[in-house]
Amino acid sequence: MKAQINKTDRNDARGIAQMMRVGLYRPVHVKTVASQKCRMLLTSRKLLQTKAIDIDNDLRGTLRNFGLKVGVVGKVGFEGRIRELVEGYPDLAAIVEAMLTVRKVLRQQLDVLNTQLLTLVRADEVCRRLMTIPGVGPVVALTFRTTVDVPARFKNSKKVGAAFGLTPHQNQSGESNQIGAISKCGDHMMRVMLYEAAQTMLTRSAKWPWLKAWAMKIAKRRGMKRAIVALARRLAVVMHRMWVDGTEFRWTREIVVTA
Repeated sequence: MKAQINKTDRNDARGIAQMMRVGLYRPVHVKTVASQKCRMLLTSRKLLQTKAIDIDNDLRGTLRNFGLKVGVVGKVGFEGRIRELVEGYPDLAAIVEAMLTVRKVLRQQLDVLNTQLLTLVRADEVCRRLMTIPGVGPVVALTFRTTVDVPARFKNSKKVGAAFGLTPHQNQSGESNQIGAISKCGDHMMRVMLYEAAQTMLTRSAKWPWLKAWAMKIAKRRGMKRAIVALARRLAVVMHRMWVDGTEFRWTREIVVTA
């Protein structure tokens, strides 16, 4: 486009048409209205959760400047602990009370969105099926359901990992062939959810499905972080295959149908 001497609307249209003709642009999948609504629920829930955590951390940090340490306390006893610390400081108590009021409202509305999320997951057959995988909870299942939207748009399940940016990028030229870190392209939220699900399976799940055994072998050779990324990519492939086939998670590898 910049190589053209004169920039006119006619030349721009001709250049765009030429780029479309040679295949420089690819079609983009537009999600269904139902998936967009679920995505809005997920992003709104994440926003409220982040702001509530920010308020907790801010209160802990600012009170520490006055020698008031909150210590280890749960969400239920947090407000009581804060009020207990600022009881002898009327000026600080007035400021803290405003923060606690906002925190309480955020937590209440977060519970409302969590209830809506659980209601959607219980009513969705695909989400319930995906949750048979150890480490995959309601949030991960709904995020995958919303992000993929239409499983038929992936002709091969192995392409799902690449679409979420969980495959390494390659730089090849002549005899040089460098394999770098993962591309991190695609949906960031889905990539984070898959990583958390993989980490939960490796570190918290007491059961040993074939996926965990496969990832632990990688951890012994390449380290735990690489194993978690590899497992996250494998999880995306397995979840898509389960969705397409209409099957639940299989704990043994011998009877698993390869994608």
